[in-house]
Order: sequence, then C-alpha cells, then structure tokens
Amino acid sequence: MAQHTERKFQDLSEALKENTKDVHEEAENTEFMKIFQKGQVSLHEFKLYLGSLYYIYVALEEESERNKDNPVYAPVYFPNELNRTAALEDDLEYFYGPTWKKDIQCQEETQKYVDRIHHVGQHEPELLVAHAYTRYLGDLSGGQILKKIAQKSLSLPNTGKGLSFFNFSAITNISKFKQLYRARMNSIPVDSSTIERIVEEARKSFLLNIEVFQELQKFVNQGKPPQNDHLGKSKLDFHTTGNNRIQTPKKSGQAQMKHTDLLPSTPLLRWTLALFFLATTVVVGLYAL
Repeated sequence: MAQHTERKFQDLSEALKENTKDVHEEAENTEFMKIFQKGQVSLHEFKLYLGSLYYIYVALEEESERNKDNPVYAPVYFPNELNRTAALEDDLEYFYGPTWKKDIQCQEETQKYVDRIHHVGQHEPELLVAHAYTRYLGDLSGGQILKKIAQKSLSLPNTGKGLSFFNFSAITNISKFKQLYRARMNSIPVDSSTIERIVEEARKSFLLNIEVFQELQKFVNQGKPPQNDHLGKSKLDFHTTGNNRIQTPKKSGQAQMKHTDLLPSTPLLRWTLALFFLATTVVVGLYAL
C-alpha cells in the first residue's frame, strides 16, 4: 500500500482519485471494454455484462441499506439518486423476457466481487464507501458514453428501452451531483489510516471489476461467431427478447445486391447480349410494321 500513498491527502475523495488512476485505466483497457468502446459489442455480450452488473448492484445496495445509518457510510447513501437494481431488472426483462432470473447466471469472478461487497458491508462498513465510489461515480461518468455506444451499435430504440441502467433520472446535473458526493465523502469521520484502507479497498474493487471483464471476455471468445457474422447475429438476437419485441435485422449484403450486379461481368458477354437485344428489337419492329 505504501507505493500508493507516498503523498498524504487531507481529503478522502482526493486520495481515492489520485491513488486509483492506474487501476482505473487498466479496467478501461481490458479487451472486453475496448471492444465495447469501439462499438463492436454484440447483444449477447451486452446481456452478459448487464447480468453481472445485476448481481454486483444487488449486493452493493443490500449492504448500503444495511449501513444507511452508520456514520461511516450514511453521508454517501443516496438511494433515490443512485440505486441501480430496479433499472437493471427492467433491462434484463426487456432482453430476456419475464423469465430473466432463470436465464442469467452469477459467474465465478462476479461471485467473488459480490462476496467481497457483502464481507465489507457486514464487517468493515467504512470500506463499503470504496465500492460505492468505484461503482456509482464510474457509472455516472463513463456509463453515459457506454449508453450512447450501446444504443447505436445494438440499434436499441430511442425510447431508452434496454438502457435503463444508464439513466439516472433523479439527477439533473451529473457534474454538480458528483461534487456533492465528493463533499459528502470528505465529511465522513475517518483518520489517515482508515483513508489508506479505503483507498486500498477501492483498488481492490477495480481489480475485481477487471477480473469480471476478463471472465466475460472468456465466455464471449468460447461462443464467438465467425467474424463476418458478428453484427448479423447481434441483430437477430432481438427476435428472442421478452414480450415479443422484434426488430427487423438489417438486410444482408446479398439482399442489398443491385440489379446491375446481375449483368455478366465480362465485356464479351455484355456485347453479345447487347447485339441480341438489338436484333430482337429490329425484328419485332419489322413485324409490327
């Protein structure tokens, strides 16, 4: 931990920001997130992502509720503005249908993340601040970018269906809310040694998140369709979503073939056909006379 806290910080928010930059960047540069940021995420991958987030946020919000009156957590308890569980339930029902709880799974690395959140919530509640910080502030910031990417690359409706997770409707100004959140963090009664422990827990949270991304990418690679079928498959997956929501997939390259593509490709054949049509026209014309 010493290598991350050579400089002492008075504010908890400043300590977290400065000492998690490297792991934050590492999380953003995982293969899974790079594919997402390039707009190459398929519907299957997006659904896996939302499923993992669901289990993580259920754990975080259960422990937030447990510690809402604890002075080491109460200042950053914003259930109306930040809670994501209900939004994720809406998204998962949209993509999977009413049986979505049977269709998603809590994979091994996601379960490790969930277990860690429950542990700190029940035994070291001051460290729960680190998990709330890495999740909520991250999704308030980068999540807005991912929302636009997902909507465009997956051709999701403009109504916001399937993207409820990214919609913080109770927050009118994200920048001002983040300032308020950091100010509340700095009001938590903690000493320098506790700040170090919270910073270390935030780093652990990022690393757990990285492991989740790596596991998701492993599952993606195992069932990845051929490269030229990537986008086509993601569009067709909409036919299996809940409540019979169907989007017509884009026409394939073959379906979009122009009429001129049906003409012979060699000059000799084209000239032969042209002469044939000319001769036919002359004969028909003479016959008509």
